[in-house]
Amino acid sequence: MRHCGTLTIETPRLILRRFRSDDLEDMLKNWVSDPSVQEEYGEPVYTTAEEAKSLLDRYIPGYCSDSFYRWAIEEKASGMNIGQIAFCRVYEELRTAEIEYCIGTSFQGRGYAGEALSAVIDHIFDNTDFRRLEAYHRAENRKSGRVLEKSSMHITDNVERFRSQGLEPEGEVCYCAERS
Repeated sequence: MRHCGTLTIETPRLILRRFRSDDLEDMLKNWVSDPSVQEEYGEPVYTTAEEAKSLLDRYIPGYCSDSFYRWAIEEKASGMNIGQIAFCRVYEELRTAEIEYCIGTSFQGRGYAGEALSAVIDHIFDNTDFRRLEAYHRAENRKSGRVLEKSSMHITDNVERFRSQGLEPEGEVCYCAERS
């Protein structure tokens, strides 16, 4: 499979880039310590610098592999890391990946998640041979639902995360984008 890894992507308002060690303060301030963001994202809350550094210690070495996709979302206007977008699962044999994303509460409602998602979808279909990108949200997570509704993704009956376990989504709404 042809991969490109986490290359920098620029949009009108954002820079999607690799995480750096100097992201620690922004991560703590803007999203990883915020229960409302982390719970919607399905991740634990990280309240100390040591806990947040453990994330960076996992993310940064991943960039050695072209099959690792995790972008820090940097707001151009402030230069701050305001969230992330990543492939949480890659299914090489199916040329499919599952996308996850989060934006800090103070930066929500501005279209940043949708802007990042659109940029990643276009970038991946232009630079790799992935055939399908998938995402889902819990039905009660209306914010994430609006991001996916506005994107180039469309509702689908299931995603590989559930299919591979023989499960049907229960309370999740599934989306996908397919290479045209």
